Amino acid sequence: MTAQPDATAAAVATPAPAARRSAPAARRSAHAGRRAAQLVGGLVLYAASIAVLVHTGLGNMPWDVLSQGVSRQIGWSLGTVTIVLSVLILGAWWPLRQRPGIGTVANVVLIGVLIDPFLALLDLLPEALPLAARVGMVLAGIVLNGLASALYIGARLGPGPRDGLMTGLVARTGWPVGPVRIAIEVTVVAVGWLLGGTLGFATLAYALGIGPLIHWLLPRLTVPVPPAVAAAEPAEPGEGR
Repeated sequence: MTAQPDATAAAVATPAPAARRSAPAARRSAHAGRRAAQLVGGLVLYAASIAVLVHTGLGNMPWDVLSQGVSRQIGWSLGTVTIVLSVLILGAWWPLRQRPGIGTVANVVLIGVLIDPFLALLDLLPEALPLAARVGMVLAGIVLNGLASALYIGARLGPGPRDGLMTGLVARTGWPVGPVRIAIEVTVVAVGWLLGGTLGFATLAYALGIGPLIHWLLPRLTVPVPPAVAAAEPAEPGEGR
């Protein structure tokens, strides 16, 4: 007598079409969730790193020299000026044919909104911190900024306004990235310093240290693209602030 296959066992062994379709959808959902969490976490840490360097009084990141200078001239908070400058920079994207992503908008909003609260928290520290402690804060802020940059760039959800400006100029002019970035940052630092922004040891340390830090961290923190996700959506470039 020939045994007949068990229909119940066969049904269990063979996934239903709906179940097969749901697996890629679940992977895409988990992938999107990780990218969103990494983006938000990176931007929160980025705002904290800006506040740490500003609080030391030993020099700011290049764009924050400009933001602080404008803030001191017009009396607005550093966070408010950062948001306004970011929006103005985004306006310069239009003739450069740059396309913002969700990460670009999140960059403008989260960093700008969080700088002032982080500065308020740091103001709770003793006023007369010794120089060694302030130098330590500078180094910690630079490392924190490198981690933050690698996290949100690695999320691949769109460039920040300032780096979008740089990449747009490179694309339109054909000039190398290095000279374009240097020209932009030297210009904003010079203007910011003339307006009263703080230029100092931390600015130089940041300029020298941030590139190698991001270079080492970014491959380790870039969100991998599963085949199912790559087939369903185009890869989005991520850039720095």
